Amino acid sequence: DRDLFSARMTELVSAHPRIRIERREMTGLPDGPAIIATGPLTSDALSAAIRELLGHEGLAFYDAIAPIIAGDSIDLAIAYPAARHGKGDGDYLNCPLDREQYRAFLEALRAADVYPGHDWENIPYFEGCLPIEVMAARGDDTLRFGPMRPVGLPDPRTGRTPYAVVQLRREDRAGQMWNMVGFQTRLRTGEQRRVFRMIPGLEHAEFLRYGSIHRNTYLQFPARLTPWGAPPDRPDLLFAGQLTGVEGYTESAASGILAGINLDRIVRGEAPTLPPPTTMLGALYRYLREARPAEFQPMNSNFGLLEPLPGPAPRDRQRRRELLAERALRDLHAWMREHGIAPAPEPAAPVHA
Repeated sequence: DRDLFSARMTELVSAHPRIRIERREMTGLPDGPAIIATGPLTSDALSAAIRELLGHEGLAFYDAIAPIIAGDSIDLAIAYPAARHGKGDGDYLNCPLDREQYRAFLEALRAADVYPGHDWENIPYFEGCLPIEVMAARGDDTLRFGPMRPVGLPDPRTGRTPYAVVQLRREDRAGQMWNMVGFQTRLRTGEQRRVFRMIPGLEHAEFLRYGSIHRNTYLQFPARLTPWGAPPDRPDLLFAGQLTGVEGYTESAASGILAGINLDRIVRGEAPTLPPPTTMLGALYRYLREARPAEFQPMNSNFGLLEPLPGPAPRDRQRRRELLAERALRDLHAWMREHGIAPAPEPAAPVHA
C-alpha cells in the first residue's frame, strides 16, 4: 500500500534526531556534498540545472520501453540467431511468423486493451518510437515493413525469408535478457502476456520487464556518470532513485542507501564502493554503467541481471533462482563486512490498515 508506505517513511524521517526537513523548492544544484533524488517528475527548473551540468544529451524526459524476455523462456527450436543481412555477431534472435500467424497476431493486437491516457500524453509520439499498437492501427502491412520486417533475416533451417519477424536483441553478455525490438507499448500487462505469447517461440515467455510509454525524467547514466552515480567533475554530488534509471520502490530506496554509504565514504576521504554483480543491487548498477548509451532505458531488478551461476546450473528454474538468491546474500554480507557497513536494524512491526 503506497499510502501506508509513504506515511511510515515520512514518520521515520520526521522523527529522526539528525535529519532536518526543509519543505521548499530546489531550483538549482547545491555547491557542496549532496544526493539528488528527485524522482521521475523532476521540476523544470531543477531539470534545467541538471541538464546544464550533464550536457544536453545527459537527461531524458520521455520514456518508451519495450518488453524484456527471460532468455531461458524462449523456444530456441523456433527462434533463430541472425543479424540483418548477416551483419553482427549473434546479438539477435528472430521469431518467424507466416502469413496466418501474422494476421492472427495483428488482429489480437488491435483488439487488446491499453492503459488510458493522461493530459501529458497528448504530446505527439516520436515517429521513431511509436507504440506497437499505434503502428498496427495504421495498416495491415505497417508492422511488416517496420519493426517486424523480415528482409535480410532468412531462416537458416528453411533457407526462406519469413512473412514477418519479431527480433529480440541481447541485453546482457550472458544472454539472459532479450529486448523485443520496436515493441514499446501501452498495452496492459495482462494483454502483453496474452498477445505477445502468440508470437512463435514466445509461447512460454517470461517477462522480466513489461513495455510502457510514459513521462519520465532519467539520466544518461552509462555515458555521463561514474559507476557510483556522480558526474566525473563533481564526485561529491551523487544521484539516486528513479532519476538514475532504476525502476521501482525497492530499487529506488536501495540506490538511495548505496548513495548515502558512498557519500559518507567520499567526505571521509575513502573510495566509493559497489556491491558485486552477484547481488541484485550490484547487478543493477552494473547494468546502469555498462548499458549501451544509445539504447539506455530504465530497468527494474530481475534475475536476468545477476551474474550467472558458475558451471552447469540446475535445469529447474525455481531451484536455480534459490541458489542465485543464496549466493547474493552471502556476497552482500561479505561486501558489507569488508567495507565496515553495519547491517540494518531489525524492521519494526508492519503497519496494517
